[in-house]
Amino acid sequence: MGFGDLKTPTGLKLLNDFLQERSYIEGLPLGVWPLGVKRPLGEYGYAAPAAASKDDEEDFDLFGSEDEEESAEAARLNEERIAAYNAKKAKKPALIAKSSILLDVKPWDDETDMEKLEECVRSIVMEGLLWGQSKLVPVGYGIRKLQIGCVVEDDKVGTDILEEQITAFEDFVQSMDVAAFNKI
Repeated sequence: MGFGDLKTPTGLKLLNDFLQERSYIEGLPLGVWPLGVKRPLGEYGYAAPAAASKDDEEDFDLFGSEDEEESAEAARLNEERIAAYNAKKAKKPALIAKSSILLDVKPWDDETDMEKLEECVRSIVMEGLLWGQSKLVPVGYGIRKLQIGCVVEDDKVGTDILEEQITAFEDFVQSMDVAAFNKI
């Protein structure tokens, strides 16, 4: 479509009418068209863009909120969901950190009563301590050590407390070592 001479009022009117319904002019590259149009328009500058009607503005909502009632309803629903989530989370029991420990309890000599030694070790009772299997492992020269497993709650029982209580049986126990320590 030709606009005629853009320096005349008739040409400008044709161009303005054309741009009322469109925001482009065919035939000019995208980066060049503003300069290509401005030069012929001279002092008049760019043509005014087409005005959007009030109905078009009401129908199109960029942010998706229809009205305040619906946004208030959405906020209330969101608060209810958060409160339900927090209540559910509060009901769950806290995770208790536990460890599996394998202890080596060494006697003084080969004449130490190992059954009595094991009985003494198992007599240690604490909250968060559960004794497991045990076996006698040969060390050398007829000496055997007691290898005993236990499960402990980390917050209630520590290896230092166990060592202190086991080595308190001085008649039977020479020393105690932690052979393995695994988090459960």
